[in-house]
Amino acid sequence: MRCAMRWHTKHGYYIGVLARRVKPESAGSTCACPCKRRDDAYNGSFYHSVEVCFAPMSATMPPSVDARTPLEKYRQDLQRDDFQYDPDQEEAVKHLQRLYDELVNAPRQSSSAPSASDDGLKSKVAKLFGKKSAPSPFEAPPAIRGLYFWGGVGRGKTYLVDTFYETLPFADKIRTHFHRFMQRVHNELTHYKGEKNPLTLIAAKFAAEARVICLDEFFVKDITDAMILANLLEALFAQGVVLVTTSNIVPDDLYKDGLQRARFIPAIDLLKRHCEVVNVDSGIDYRLRALEQVKIFYHPWGEGADRALEESFHAIAGTAGEKDAEIDVNHRVLQPRRLHEDVVWFEFETLCDGPRSQNDYIELSREFHTVLVSNVPQMSGATEDLARRFINLVDEFYDRGVKLLLSAEVAIESLYTHGQLEFEFERTLSRLQEMQSKEYLALPHKP
Repeated sequence: MRCAMRWHTKHGYYIGVLARRVKPESAGSTCACPCKRRDDAYNGSFYHSVEVCFAPMSATMPPSVDARTPLEKYRQDLQRDDFQYDPDQEEAVKHLQRLYDELVNAPRQSSSAPSASDDGLKSKVAKLFGKKSAPSPFEAPPAIRGLYFWGGVGRGKTYLVDTFYETLPFADKIRTHFHRFMQRVHNELTHYKGEKNPLTLIAAKFAAEARVICLDEFFVKDITDAMILANLLEALFAQGVVLVTTSNIVPDDLYKDGLQRARFIPAIDLLKRHCEVVNVDSGIDYRLRALEQVKIFYHPWGEGADRALEESFHAIAGTAGEKDAEIDVNHRVLQPRRLHEDVVWFEFETLCDGPRSQNDYIELSREFHTVLVSNVPQMSGATEDLARRFINLVDEFYDRGVKLLLSAEVAIESLYTHGQLEFEFERTLSRLQEMQSKEYLALPHKP
């Protein structure tokens, strides 16, 4: 295998209760690029395995990185039959191109994760020689400004961040969902419990791994996250990390009406100072258009329904997705049939036939915008455990606006017969009907 740096930053973290895992057989393997080094790095509660390459950057380029620039890739995508020209999206790509050019032409400053005592040592040395501390990110102009894309759901924001990540011609970059990013931060805080400035240490660790962090769906509703973010962003920007992120919300409205919001305002100020804020709300809902063009419920089950779901997955995700991924939900492994970012395809048995709780469905509903479930059987009093889990799954997905596509043994109205859950299942059937409507499909996902 080639150097794993890009691969592990995108896929390899064991992050909290819901994350992709590195395959065990790859742990500790030797890099095939010129460095010929290997390092079984931190193997604790939130890394399964991390492989680190020490070769020069030109030697460690993964083969999957394309040399095209964002603008070149966008123009090539315009030639596809399924890709529609959008002037607002083109303007956003020009912003990506500006940032791309600045990053490619800028010198890379080395960065490494500090020990717990680094901050204190640097402060003492500065005082000894009469040097002033480095200016705060609140004061110093950023050398390179990142990007904050905001707009309604389905406006192609994820395409923008993916295009940027894929075309960057270096490996020290991270692309992840904001929810997963914060899960890792919380796990790192547990690791650094008792340290004086844990967020500074965490930011330094991120900076050692990536000069650019791409986050999809920046959204703050938890008071704990709100209190963390100002200090974390300050530390990341002080380390020279460039942020590219997407959100459904303009920065000034983040965590609106939240508890102790005044303490979150510095995070908003930092975002606006260190990121160019770009509205991409053209009015074209690409994801809704894809959902409206596919069937939401297929029956009877069988090869035809499987092929239809496969085509639907590709239409919504824009790719065939990964076939061999693993997801950890509350420390239990799930194996989806297909996975791509916030679109996932499961067998019914995987989700409902086993030790699953409502908390599992809560995590899945927070993580995924669209879930496909194949081979839903007809349920009855003899399979009430399955039926109860399915009820919980639909309830959680409905509450968070998850888009749910199903293939089933029978029609929706016949999914449950003759059992104690008939009354409860009536609500489930009603929700399944509503979840096929254009009004529901147009609702935003609420992670």
